Amino acid sequence: MFHTRTISQIPDRTEEGMNTAEYAVGTVGACGFATILYKLLTSDFGQDLLTSIFDKVVNVLPF
Repeated sequence: MFHTRTISQIPDRTEEGMNTAEYAVGTVGACGFATILYKLLTSDFGQDLLTSIFDKVVNVLPF
């Protein structure tokens, strides 16, 4: 009645759940980076930085 398996027949599940945890850490890291970038670019310093970069790019273009 009982089914027996040898050790080699038992599936290796030592990594189960690791993908979900890694995706969660990556998602939290990406959200944190996006928040910092948003705060930087919407500040006065960020606006000045974007304006100066845009002006430099426009001056380099040949038209």
